[in-house]
Amino acid sequence: MELLSSLDTLHVSLILITLLIPLIGFKWFSFGSKTKKPSPPSPPRLPIIGNFHQLGPSPRESLRDLSNKYGSLMLLHLGSVPTLVASSAEVAREILKTNDLVFSDRPNLSIPNILFYGSTDIAFSRYGEYWRQLKSIVVLNLLSSTRVKSFRQVREEETHLVMHTLEESRGSAVDMSALLGSYTSNVLCRVAFGKTYYELGFTDKLKKFVDMLGTFCVGSYIPWLSWIDHLSGLRGRAHAISKELDHFLKGVVDEHLNKEIGGDETQTFVDILRDIQKDKTLGFSLNTNTLKAVILDVFVAGSDTIFSSLDWAMSELIKHPKVMKTLQLEVIEIGQGRPAILEEDLDKMKYLKAVVKEALRLHAPLPLLLAREARDRVNLMGYGIPPRTQVIINAWAIGRDPVSWKEPEEFRPERFLNNPVEYKGLHYEFLPFGAGRRGCPGLHFAIVLIELILANIVYKFNFELPNGVKDVDLDMTEANGVTVQRKNPLMVMASRRF
Repeated sequence: MELLSSLDTLHVSLILITLLIPLIGFKWFSFGSKTKKPSPPSPPRLPIIGNFHQLGPSPRESLRDLSNKYGSLMLLHLGSVPTLVASSAEVAREILKTNDLVFSDRPNLSIPNILFYGSTDIAFSRYGEYWRQLKSIVVLNLLSSTRVKSFRQVREEETHLVMHTLEESRGSAVDMSALLGSYTSNVLCRVAFGKTYYELGFTDKLKKFVDMLGTFCVGSYIPWLSWIDHLSGLRGRAHAISKELDHFLKGVVDEHLNKEIGGDETQTFVDILRDIQKDKTLGFSLNTNTLKAVILDVFVAGSDTIFSSLDWAMSELIKHPKVMKTLQLEVIEIGQGRPAILEEDLDKMKYLKAVVKEALRLHAPLPLLLAREARDRVNLMGYGIPPRTQVIINAWAIGRDPVSWKEPEEFRPERFLNNPVEYKGLHYEFLPFGAGRRGCPGLHFAIVLIELILANIVYKFNFELPNGVKDVDLDMTEANGVTVQRKNPLMVMASRRF
């Protein structure tokens, strides 16, 4: 009986094994099919901090150098956060076009959450219905072509003030960087608020805000070490800056609460958002914090990026006198001796547009585009990418990639003549304003500001460097930050051309 029992047990075991083998094989095959996609190449990492030690003082350059070794799509581990880095037009196209919806989210970051009212703005809010409706409202009501044109008088008046300052300098040294910074800030203030706020130090407040935005927050990448951000005072400083700017914005918004728009007066951004806030038919609740978050977006996205683009374009023109001369000839021909270049003249200036594009290629205003986050698992360039993986597009490296650009380190505006490459995010070798769903919606507003002031400056003035410094010796050292700005201000001496 014991033998029979043993045989029965063996028989049952054999049957079970026979049944389990196909199941095990199926599971193995299924597991293998799901995991057969490898991860992108990745440099060795350290415990806890991952690859942070390899970013160096200039992350855009460090990431470019790493990509030369590990490939144009590589995987880094920033603390506990897996992060893809794209450094070529081909990879950028796969992320920003082919898989744009998958990579349309934003990561949850501590500092933007503090500064932008829980990331309720357009730039940092998570992808979803809230973001879609908010972006639609902003694009249609604040940044449409009609709305941008409505602020023409503001741009022309501020351009005239720059011309007047240069004329009054009478050949003495002028801080062109400061002058262009004031132009940008004044236009944005008048467009958003209706006036400037020198007496309240708004520009200084905004600078502290932007600097804080670029500060490294340990807790965003190594959550269990978030106590360091409290101990170092980082979060406290962020809250203090946020409170200071919030107090300022609250005062401005209250000023516009019962403001009457009379005659031909143009509505400011705050006026428009206030009207939207009162409109109960939209099906979207625009509360006051969201309104303030959107206004901050306008300044953060506009002030530093437009200013740095202008500063670098002017620097490159002075460093390359032949390019300056060619541009002046074009502007003179179209200006025909009139007192100023007008906005309707800009479409005729092909070389001006080439100069601006070339400056933006070499000096991408946001060298590392705002990080995205994968919403789902995706196959990217043959690699398996899990959800919640962050993505960084190195626009600075892509703009200097020899695969896409001949002599990429040279300033040659001619490369954009008879060239279909545009700003709109359809050409992935050129991404000064990003692309896809999360691309910058204010590019038209920015380009008009840049082109108008540059055209008028070179139309009216010739420039030299102080102290007998030759054009070719102009210091072009870059500073590190959220945007890439000149390390030292651009000092010039201006002389009237006519």
